Amino acid sequence: METRNPRRWWILIVLCLSSLVLVVDSMALTVAVPAMTRDIGASAQDTQWILDSYVLVFAGLLLTAGSLGDRFGRRKVMIIGLLLFGAASLAASFCANPGEVIAARVVMGVGGALIMPSTLSILITVFDEAERGKAMAAWSSVSMLGLVGSPVLGGVLIAHFSWHAIFFINVPVVALAVLAGLTLMPESKGAWQKPDPLGAVLSAVGMTALIWWIIGIPQHGAFGGVPVITLAVAVLSLVGFVVWENTTPAPMAPLVLFKHRDFSGGSLSLTLVQVGNGGLLLVLTQYLQFVLGYSPVKAGLAFVPLAVAALVGNFSGAALAAKIGNRLLVLGGMLVMAASFALLSTVTVSTGFAVPATALGLLGLGAGLAMPAAVGALMGTIPAEQAGVGSALNDTIQQAGTALGIAILGSLLSSGFTSRMPSGAPAEARQSIAGALAVAHGDAGGSLVQAARQAFTSAMSTTFTISAIGVLAAALVASLVMRGATAPEPVAAPLPEAELVA
Repeated sequence: METRNPRRWWILIVLCLSSLVLVVDSMALTVAVPAMTRDIGASAQDTQWILDSYVLVFAGLLLTAGSLGDRFGRRKVMIIGLLLFGAASLAASFCANPGEVIAARVVMGVGGALIMPSTLSILITVFDEAERGKAMAAWSSVSMLGLVGSPVLGGVLIAHFSWHAIFFINVPVVALAVLAGLTLMPESKGAWQKPDPLGAVLSAVGMTALIWWIIGIPQHGAFGGVPVITLAVAVLSLVGFVVWENTTPAPMAPLVLFKHRDFSGGSLSLTLVQVGNGGLLLVLTQYLQFVLGYSPVKAGLAFVPLAVAALVGNFSGAALAAKIGNRLLVLGGMLVMAASFALLSTVTVSTGFAVPATALGLLGLGAGLAMPAAVGALMGTIPAEQAGVGSALNDTIQQAGTALGIAILGSLLSSGFTSRMPSGAPAEARQSIAGALAVAHGDAGGSLVQAARQAFTSAMSTTFTISAIGVLAAALVASLVMRGATAPEPVAAPLPEAELVA
């Protein structure tokens, strides 16, 4: 029996810190955007690029980064990613114009792509099957706390300092993670195999084009002139990638994993959940601020029920998975999530916060039960020497699901709001609830404000109904495709164990 790494729980702290910095930066930035764009004179297009440049680079490089980790060492790649992310964050805190911020975000995207697959792949090589569920629950809980707490942190930093602090706060966290990684974490990598540069290029071009196309749907439509070209590039590149990876003797990505029911079922169900979850925080944050009148900090604190329930679900799920199996746990958790979205779809202007708080608690509980179980099931099917690229393969699919969800649900919310606004309202007021409130010039009781709030909550109800359907589809996929057994079955003939360097 292989001896467990005595420093494994310290290593988990390093992995949590590495993931936390990505989550905190992404969510805190959404709070900082208004102040930042005013300060640097960013146009609407500049703001879109500040947000999207990171996502494009991050999603496009995930598979390549996972492959690099397997080949050259996951700790090494993760630390390089942390250094890039930290350096770019430091540079961003001194930026004075939109171009500089966009350039910094691009480098942060490269760093994030190197960090993310390495953290999960190191986790599954350090923890054996008996402890992996607990480790996955802790890792997920920290990410959830960051997701909920970062808007609050962002509001506090902006109130007491400036938007520059949103980026600067990453630096000490990165420094701590790098120091701890160098002193506590062992190096791990897979057996050497021939490089696959064509696969790397096809995956990067295909995923970048796909995410670019999805992001542009709300503004430019799906099948206009430029969007069609972008979609064609994405389809040709990704189809070429699949064909090449199935014919080359040394593929970069282990697509054979999709033959395993736990990996394919887990990945597809998680992707559908991400489509359903897309834009959740953005939509509810607008409801809390523009309809209920919450401040940014209070709106962030309103998500506490989600975090607390997710913590309960995560650690309860870690114990239940060993007893009832991942499939039932994923199915039950996703049904609870679907119920939470159904409850959110009943919210009206006069509902207040009680119903959303209950729904957020249900959502956190369901996600806490389902998500770590689904990730644990699919990660248990990945051979140790391909842990990095296998993790990246799952991350990449989920990134596409998240982007697609944000594009679809954001478009539904926007078009639904416009169609429900009075035809005689000013054009700016019919574009968004923020625009309507700006046109109303602070007249909180005016007819235009009331109409905007009614239109927004009605459009939000439709959006959350679609989310509920998406999560129900994910639950159906999980129940039909994933195996009920708690232990993973082998994908193919056993491969050599990953090289572990103390």
